[in-house]
Amino acid sequence: MTSLSKTLVTCFTLAIFASLLSSCANNTNFGINPDTYSTQKAENSSSETDDVQLENVESKSCHDEELVALSRTGAWDEKMSWDKSTLTAGSRYKFPVVFNKKVDMYLNLFQTTQRDTFSRWLAKSAMYRPLIEKELAAAGLPKDLLYLAMIESGYNQLACSSANAVGLWQFMQATGEEYDLQVDKYVDERRDPVKSTKAAVTYLSDLYQEFNDWHLAVAAYNGGPGTIRNGLKLHNVDNFWDLASKDYLALETKRYVPKLIAALLIAKDPAKYGFTDIAYAAPVHYDTISVGPGMSLEAIALISNSTTQQIRSLNQELRLGKTPLNTARYEVKIPDATADLAARNLSRLQRVVNVDYKTYKVAKGDTLSKISNKYNVSKTTLLQVNNLRSKKLAYGRSLRIPYNTISYQLLPEGASGAKTAYKNGLVLHRIKKGETLSGIADLYHVPPQMIVSWNKLKSSHAIRAGQQLSLYVNRPGTKQLKSVVTVASNKTIKSITPRLHKTLLSQAVPESPFAQYSVQDGDSLWTISRKFSASTAEIKKWNNLTSDLIQPGSILKLKKV
Repeated sequence: MTSLSKTLVTCFTLAIFASLLSSCANNTNFGINPDTYSTQKAENSSSETDDVQLENVESKSCHDEELVALSRTGAWDEKMSWDKSTLTAGSRYKFPVVFNKKVDMYLNLFQTTQRDTFSRWLAKSAMYRPLIEKELAAAGLPKDLLYLAMIESGYNQLACSSANAVGLWQFMQATGEEYDLQVDKYVDERRDPVKSTKAAVTYLSDLYQEFNDWHLAVAAYNGGPGTIRNGLKLHNVDNFWDLASKDYLALETKRYVPKLIAALLIAKDPAKYGFTDIAYAAPVHYDTISVGPGMSLEAIALISNSTTQQIRSLNQELRLGKTPLNTARYEVKIPDATADLAARNLSRLQRVVNVDYKTYKVAKGDTLSKISNKYNVSKTTLLQVNNLRSKKLAYGRSLRIPYNTISYQLLPEGASGAKTAYKNGLVLHRIKKGETLSGIADLYHVPPQMIVSWNKLKSSHAIRAGQQLSLYVNRPGTKQLKSVVTVASNKTIKSITPRLHKTLLSQAVPESPFAQYSVQDGDSLWTISRKFSASTAEIKKWNNLTSDLIQPGSILKLKKV
């Protein structure tokens, strides 16, 4: 090849290389803010909040382009220079550093086309530095392994690779579980910075103990110890660079060591490489409080005087927006210096169950069963809330679909009372395994016979786990409800209807004078009748209504119970 030809080829190659890096810079997803979430609220008491949205560590195109750029730096058996100072006790580097074309490629990459990405990595490194360095020091490992989490995830607790490795340290589920990280429907401890760091430090300790070489150990962290072990034996070599020169390791694993070296070189001396304007994040500090199962992030935020977003960012391992249901107690993280406040407020916490409605327009082919299954609502409930006498549905008709909503409030200082309050009368209860009708009746302070009647059950034994019950209750612990239970228990009642429920209430507590009620969005005559224990016919009579149609903002005259 002529000298001119060689020059043209070289220029062409450099042009492609620059194009690839530019494309990578434009498409990278490194270092996405972990406090950005995509969540979906439960619309039924039996549903659970969806898991938070995991984030790609890097786009596939960027990843592939980086590997192509690395492959163009030449053979892996090139001559390289060691920084001998890294092998001494007083070195500023606690990880063996070498300089070659691979390391130079990453140094250039981080300073140019991926500069913004690397700047974010540097800024976020300060959030986790105290935690990670403390664990590394306790295990006697090089503190510079802090930057392994940088190239793994960009310090993103929600990072997820194309192979489904998750968290700061990018654990695969099997490896995470081997190192005591719990992964189930409720929690994913790979996303817990403390627990995952402890696991990563133990794993790295095991790898170094086996290979007695940090380059081999971190390569094994990426490619698996079996791959490195077999490669050393197969090719009769004893170090990473000789193994990398063979046609054996995947380029994905080969890149790991030079990338880590370049990252720590810049991170240890950012000004030398032009990073002089980094706004380092504050280290993460928090308190903890032990709470029971199923406690929501909203409730935890309330007792700690913080926000749901703050609690979520501190507890990203919680997959369903609440503490695990399979654990009696759970140590949840709360903002720093709020433990005493949260402990005091915990006894004052009250859950408020309400019912809201969405609208569904009946489509061709719809049946009551189909709609019931779609929204996880019993057919009986759909018939009642829509004042339907027949299961046949007219095309185009709008149906009201009820669903439970849950909010929280703090009772006044020194107050003691029920832990759950119910608003608007209707409650949707999904039967859990082992529950009985009598137990459910005790829970809501209503007679079992009423539950049988409201849900058209054949008997008090005709219930099953997963079945939904509709109950009509007011705030528990009131004189009104105690009177109903007393009256009902002293009568021989074959079937108690909602209308008779109203009659029993009127027997127990004298009716008050008429009161005014402003119709709210989502109200119907039926829901208002349940709230005020009156029939729809009575409400229409009291207000001279000729139809069941009411408009939000209208004022109705109602009798108190």
